[in-house]
Amino acid sequence: MREAKTKATESSVDDYLASRAAEGQRADCVALMALLGKITGQAPKMWGPSIVGYGAYAYRLAGGKTGESCLTGFAIRGKSLVIYLAADGPRQAELLARLGRHKMGKACLYFTRLGDLDGSALEQLITGSVAELKRRQLADGLL
Repeated sequence: MREAKTKATESSVDDYLASRAAEGQRADCVALMALLGKITGQAPKMWGPSIVGYGAYAYRLAGGKTGESCLTGFAIRGKSLVIYLAADGPRQAELLARLGRHKMGKACLYFTRLGDLDGSALEQLITGSVAELKRRQLADGLL
C-alpha cells in the first residue's frame, strides 16, 4: 500500500510562505493563520509540501482503510489561495451563498483575496467544517 503524501511534516511554515506567497498574499496568509489557529486552537504545521494545516482528524474510506488529515488548512495555488474544509449540508450552502467571490471544489474553497470574502461567513464555514469532521471521526469510531 502506498504511503500518503499529505501527512504532517517538520517543514517550516515560515519558509513555505516566504517561498510561495506573492507580496499581496502575505497579509492574507497571516490573517488566515490567525483565524484557523483561533478556530482550531492548534498551531500551524506543514502537511505535505504545500498545505499549512491545523489539527488532525482520522477518517475511514468506504473500503475500510483509514487515514489522517488536517482538520483545516490552506495553501497557495498560484494567484489563488485555497482553504480545505467540508462544506456540504444546507447551513454550509447558505454560508457559501453569502461568502462573496469564490469557487468551491469538493473540499477546496478557492479565492483570490481575503478582502473579497465575508469574514463572518468564512469563520462560520470553517467552524462548521471542523465540527463536522470531528463528528464524522467520532461516528466512525476513530476518536
